[in-house]
Amino acid sequence: MKLFIKEHIVLTCWVIVVLLTVVAVFWYDGYDHWLTATYAVSLGLVLYAAYLIYRYLSHRMFYSRMSHRMNDLKEFVPLNEPAPLPQALSELLDSQYGHYYAHLHRLEQRQQEYLTFMNQWVHQMKTPLSVIELTVEDQEDEDPRFISIREEADQMRRGLETVLYMARLETFEQDFSVEPVSLKAAGEEAIHELKRFFIRNHVYPEMKIDSALMVQSDAKWIRFVLVQLLSNAIKYSSGGKGQKVTIQAYEATRSIILEVKDQGVGIPKSDLNRVYQPFFTGENGRHFKESTGMGLYIVKDVLTRMNHRIDLTSAQGEGTTVTITFEN
Repeated sequence: MKLFIKEHIVLTCWVIVVLLTVVAVFWYDGYDHWLTATYAVSLGLVLYAAYLIYRYLSHRMFYSRMSHRMNDLKEFVPLNEPAPLPQALSELLDSQYGHYYAHLHRLEQRQQEYLTFMNQWVHQMKTPLSVIELTVEDQEDEDPRFISIREEADQMRRGLETVLYMARLETFEQDFSVEPVSLKAAGEEAIHELKRFFIRNHVYPEMKIDSALMVQSDAKWIRFVLVQLLSNAIKYSSGGKGQKVTIQAYEATRSIILEVKDQGVGIPKSDLNRVYQPFFTGENGRHFKESTGMGLYIVKDVLTRMNHRIDLTSAQGEGTTVTITFEN
């Protein structure tokens, strides 16, 4: 109704001006029968009001549709009205909807093909990587070069896992399964996966998690998040020997808190608001060449999808603490 009034308010003013102009012309010509003039003007307004009523009734669905925005393409409803304007608009919208739907379908198909390719490529790359790891496994104690090869192979494997999980984000709902998860077990698995990375950088893990502490989440995604957070903590703590990365968890009011804390270089205050942006490496990225700027972005995306909260506090030169909150 509001849209109808807005559309016709100018026309209504114009009709009134026209009627008053006609009366003024007759009055200047010496016509002084005001009762007749008033009757003529009133009749004109009644006929105009009748037109407005007819217009509104014949275009009611049209104005209703134009007044409410669609939240989804599936909400599109044809305007089945006999009036020419709604019919023309309905045909136009129907044509546009068909074009957009076909375009979206092509994009979804291409995206699915891309995800399939990425998954196959990652799994194919794991085979030669496993061969490299088996080849150097028995030679690490004899030649330091093999140790370096093994370390680089571990880094490649972590990169492939990140690519694989990144691809899975597009179908996260299908890959997500809620179950009781032991935070201590998840932490131990993440530490075991990064054991060579810890040793290589002379950083040592410290676990402060009660084995009885459980949360409702997805075990594989929690492990992935911890691996990403620990990788960052190790990477930015590698400046000095004997530093520790602490994983601790405790119960709070109506929630369980999981923290990953390092004693590394910290994050400059000017970069804190942008750490969750994709490909943002900040000032530290210029000093640590392994930085990709994707770790915290993926972590935040995953935790948001699982309805968990992530917070980050850091002081340059003192270290960084990442806090994950699991609501009970």
